[in-house]
Amino acid sequence: MITHFAGLKLKTVSIQGVKQFYNGLLHFPIASESEVEIVFQPTPDFTLAFEEAYESIAPAHIAFEVPYSQFESIIQKLAEQVPLLKWPDGKVVEHFDSGVNVYFKDGDGNLLEFIAHDDLKEGVLAPNGTYGILYLREVGLPVEDPVAARLWMKRTLGLTIAKESEQFAFAIGGTAHAVVVSTKRKWIPISMYALAPTLEITYGVTDERFLDRVRSILDRRMMVSDNEDGLHFRMYGYSIRLKITSFPKDIAARLNLPSAIEGKEVNSVISDRFLEDGLTALSRGGEVG
Repeated sequence: MITHFAGLKLKTVSIQGVKQFYNGLLHFPIASESEVEIVFQPTPDFTLAFEEAYESIAPAHIAFEVPYSQFESIIQKLAEQVPLLKWPDGKVVEHFDSGVNVYFKDGDGNLLEFIAHDDLKEGVLAPNGTYGILYLREVGLPVEDPVAARLWMKRTLGLTIAKESEQFAFAIGGTAHAVVVSTKRKWIPISMYALAPTLEITYGVTDERFLDRVRSILDRRMMVSDNEDGLHFRMYGYSIRLKITSFPKDIAARLNLPSAIEGKEVNSVISDRFLEDGLTALSRGGEVG
């Protein structure tokens, strides 16, 4: 089963630029650094990497979960370091039915979010760093056909689908929420076009049995590699890696995440009944990937 986002790699036009932003302003520790790549360690279970490239950057959208009880003080500190984005009505902090969030941008134009949920049980995961990062909650995945993409993710990766509409849905595994959206939809709060970024997601998974299930469904044409670094494949134009980690498999339930409490398939092992159906969805994913 998928438990969390273990890693995310993005492109950048400036290693020094992302170093000044993520280390200098957000105070993310540097795990490693070279002339062409820098890796940050916002939490013990997640790495955020940037690879320098001489190419146009399509901005990504990512959201970090922070403690609800500390949100006000966290945002006060953040606002001293970076400009916070405003909604059309001028507000900066958005209150929604289960929490609160703010948005800001890095030097490459990536749309970042700090989000906190009032029903998330605190004390399960330790807050990390100046801003109390608990985990990476969301990664945006704009695609031309979000309905087909989320069906593929459900049937191949065993993810739960939530808040689905024709142009939007969450594909959830543990604490990881992939935001599967149409490229025709714009990111809030500034109506930014949802372009497809160049990125690599590493999902943490529980065991080899889960990887075997995914291998049995994947079209070999989608495979990139399969070794000690994990099972690596392409999906709808995105680079995905599945890697066994020690992250707790019951973390969603312990955190009181609604999808887990309601008994949905957030952390379910792919059932045998999905194997045949997965082959149909797979061909669609292979064509786009």
